[in-house]
Amino acid sequence: MGNEKSVLTADVVVVGGGVGGCAAALALAKAGRSVIMTEETDWIGGQLTSQAVPPDENPWIEMGGASTSYQQFRSGVRQYYKRNYPVTAAAQADVFLNPGGGRVSRLCHEPRVALAVLNEMLAPHISSGRIRLLLRQRVVAAETIGDAIISVTVQDHDTERLSVLTAPYFLDATELGDVLPLAGVEYVVGAESQADTGEPHAKTGPAEPMCQQSLTYCFAVDIEPGADNTIPQPPSYGFWRKYEPEFWPGKLLDWTYSHPITGKPFLASLFPQEGANPLFYYRQILDQTHFAPGAFHSSMSLINWPQVDYWLGPIIDVEAEERARHLQQAKELSLSFLYWMQTEAPRHDGGYGYPELRLRPDVVDTLDGLAKYPYIRESRRIQAEFTVVEQHVASDIRGERGAERFFDSVGIGAYRIDLHPSTTGVNYIDIGSWPFQIPLGALLPIRVQNLLPACKNLGVTHITNGCYRLHPVEWNIGEAAGFLAAFALEQGVPPRAVREQAALLEEFQALLRRQGVKLEWPSIRAL
Repeated sequence: MGNEKSVLTADVVVVGGGVGGCAAALALAKAGRSVIMTEETDWIGGQLTSQAVPPDENPWIEMGGASTSYQQFRSGVRQYYKRNYPVTAAAQADVFLNPGGGRVSRLCHEPRVALAVLNEMLAPHISSGRIRLLLRQRVVAAETIGDAIISVTVQDHDTERLSVLTAPYFLDATELGDVLPLAGVEYVVGAESQADTGEPHAKTGPAEPMCQQSLTYCFAVDIEPGADNTIPQPPSYGFWRKYEPEFWPGKLLDWTYSHPITGKPFLASLFPQEGANPLFYYRQILDQTHFAPGAFHSSMSLINWPQVDYWLGPIIDVEAEERARHLQQAKELSLSFLYWMQTEAPRHDGGYGYPELRLRPDVVDTLDGLAKYPYIRESRRIQAEFTVVEQHVASDIRGERGAERFFDSVGIGAYRIDLHPSTTGVNYIDIGSWPFQIPLGALLPIRVQNLLPACKNLGVTHITNGCYRLHPVEWNIGEAAGFLAAFALEQGVPPRAVREQAALLEEFQALLRRQGVKLEWPSIRAL
């Protein structure tokens, strides 16, 4: 089976079926283009599904703070619960229902619901044959001639069968920017030097490619009163139980952690207690009070907290054995934190351990109970025609001017510059930013003509990745890349010509507006 090979052709190949990949495929299908979209796991949706991360969104998300298609996704999640779950009359009537009730977002939900809604959105295009979806496919090779990609090859995880995918345009929507090195596309990874970017929070010495944000294996839990759901002790629990990072206030497995903004010790708890931040409710993905009495025996939470961030080594541009070792250690960290909570964690009501805390493998559809794929905060990033730097968006630099206004805007986003601890021992970098635009120049590689980034791999830096990496922004990046590829095909011009020629740029931006992609913010506050 491993020697079998097929050749498939479309107008555009989207490699990666995460948030950006799905948005790109939808945009292309709306524009009448044929699409092949691959996905490494068996779930499309990336952060929303296989990585099990409830949306991180801006405060204006309900009032026009994202594109129309992203709002359609959000509405679809609410309607899915109202159609299929035994919601209360109050929940049914709530236009802005937050099914999970989590504090991180105005719309917290289970990964499977996001998967169902995304499948619904893609369904008519898959049925028509406009989108061909290939699941459990890993990109393994790319063929290029000069400044153009001719094909990419993907391999089936189960059968090892190879598929050669050809198209006029390729979109890299993989979580790690995996097409870039295979196709020889110039890219950056890790932390740039302050000497290169001028960013106040960049590295003061030479660039550090291995300085990459921590990753996280998320998992879901609920409460089963009176039960003992303690998991087997993970093999590396002894290490993690004693581990004290130099930049942390104490042990990693503890309720006290480093406050992301101030860096000072910050006390948490699982449930409310005086002087502590109750974490269970932060990323809660199912609030039992929204449903008929007895429908659920408890609420459910998604664990993506500071204690499960893994930073002992990078997984980008390292040998396969090292990558696999770090991913396994990250899994054991997450399970060790769960075991610590079940057995040793100080309780809000006195005593130690929450054995009633139950791991929910069914929620993420895995045997070990951890998400199918790690939560990736940072990717390879193209060397772009234009790179967004801290000086364009940081509120302490911009003052009252707001973010830089880009003439070639293809979308909007808003989030603090939020970097989690890195693999070289740098603690949180969490600073204010203004709501920003996504410049077309950041989607254009400096050399390669027919590849576009459609995920977190656009022209940003290690620093500005911190605000361009969240769900609605990634959706907008993918959507803009999809419409750009379709527009370039229709006009018979390379994507960079759209930015270089004023008439083409005006026409393309008008197209985006007609499709519900917002290109500018009203006057609003910094984050």
